[in-house]
Amino acid sequence: MNFFARYKKLFLILAFLAAVILAAYFLWQLFFKTSSPSTSSENPSGISGNLPSAGLSSGLEGEITGPGVLPGDQSDNILSGLGSALGPNSNEPNDIALGGLTKTTVVSSSSVLDPTVSNNGTVQYYNRGDGYFYRLDKNGNLTKLSDKVFYRVSNITWAPNQNQAILEYPDGSKILYNFNTEKQITLPDHWKEFSFSPSSNQIVAKSLGLDPENNWLVVSNSDSSQAKALEALGNYADTVYPSWSPNNQIVAMYTKGVDFDRQEVFFVGLNDENFKSTIIEGRGFEFQWSTTGDRLLYSVYHTRDDLKPRLWIVDATGDTISQNRRSFDLQTWANKCTFASNTEIYCAVPETLEKGAGLFPELADKTKDDLYKIDLSTGTKKLIAVPDGAYNVSQIMVPGSQDVLYFTDKTTGLLYEVQLK
Repeated sequence: MNFFARYKKLFLILAFLAAVILAAYFLWQLFFKTSSPSTSSENPSGISGNLPSAGLSSGLEGEITGPGVLPGDQSDNILSGLGSALGPNSNEPNDIALGGLTKTTVVSSSSVLDPTVSNNGTVQYYNRGDGYFYRLDKNGNLTKLSDKVFYRVSNITWAPNQNQAILEYPDGSKILYNFNTEKQITLPDHWKEFSFSPSSNQIVAKSLGLDPENNWLVVSNSDSSQAKALEALGNYADTVYPSWSPNNQIVAMYTKGVDFDRQEVFFVGLNDENFKSTIIEGRGFEFQWSTTGDRLLYSVYHTRDDLKPRLWIVDATGDTISQNRRSFDLQTWANKCTFASNTEIYCAVPETLEKGAGLFPELADKTKDDLYKIDLSTGTKKLIAVPDGAYNVSQIMVPGSQDVLYFTDKTTGLLYEVQLK
C-alpha cells in the first residue's frame, strides 16, 4: 500500500498522457488522414498525370519503364497502343497497315515452330501443342500436311519447294521427311546447320567429328547419299555458315576477324571458285539472301553504335561481291527481316535497344517491335505498322503478293498476321 501511495501522482500523470495520445490518434484518423483516391467516371483508366507502370492491358506489359517515362522516341506509338484505356477519343487500330497503330490477329491456336510462307500466301508450320504439321491458306482454312505426329521437334529446315524438311530433335537425331510421299530418311547425327539447294534436291551442312581434323563442310543429295567434302573446317567450325544462295553460286560463308570492329567474309562455292571476299563493319554476323541471290542483307554490331545491331546490304555475286554496300540506319537483326521481292524488304525493328544488345541479344527479349519496309529501288525506309500489342518478333514472313505479313511472337510462340492491303 505504501508503494502505490508513494507513486500515485506518477501513475496519474502517465494515465493522463496515455489518454491525451489516444484522443489525438482518434482525432487524426477522423479529420486529417488522407483517404485513398478512387477512380472517377471522368477518368475511367485511372490515369492522372503519369502513365501507370503496368496493368492497363495485357498487350502493353513491359512497355513502360517507369512512372511517366516513355522509352525512346516512340511516345506517340505507345499512347496509340493504349487504345481504349485512354478513352473514346484515342486512335483505334487500322485494319490494314497505314503507318500507325494496326490490327494484329492471332492465326494459330498453339505455339508454332519455324513457319514458312509461299508466294501465294500459304503458311506451313509445326504445331508444338499437338506435334502435327499444318498448312494455312489465305482464307484461314487449316489442313494437316500429314497425319503423322512428330513429337518434340526442336528445329526445322524447309526445302525451297516446301515439300520436304529436315527435322531435328533434342537428342541430336535428324530426319528428312517428304510430305508428298510421307517417307522419312535418317540423317547422320553429326551433321549440323543444314541448307537446301534452290532445286531442293541437295543439302549443305557441317559434319562435326570428335576430332577437329574430322570437321568438314559437306554437300550431298537431300537423302544424304553421294556426300562429298568441300572444305576442311578444323577448329574454325563456329565461324562457318552453310547457306546455299538462290542463284546456286555459293553454298557457305566463313568469317575471319580483322580487328575488334571488323571481319572479313569469304564465300565458298561448289567447284573451288576463287570468289572475292568482303569486309563488314562489325561483329555478330547474321544474314539473309535476296530472292535472286545477288545481294546479302546482314546485321552486325559496332562500338560506334554502342554494340547495337545495324542493318547493311552488299552485292554478293560474282565480280560484284563487296560493291554497293549501304547501311539502312535501322537497329535490328537480319533474322528479323525478310525479302518479299528482290528489292523490297520487311523488318521488325525494336522501339528501343539497350547498349550491348548486339553482343547480348537477350537484352531485347522484352522489347516491343514495329514493322518497317525498305525499298531498295528508291533507297527509302518507312514505318508501315505499329502492331496493337507488345509483340517481340522472332520470325517475319511476307508472300510475293505482299497483301499480308505474318510473324511469330517470341514470348508466346503464336503466329500472327497484319494486313498490308
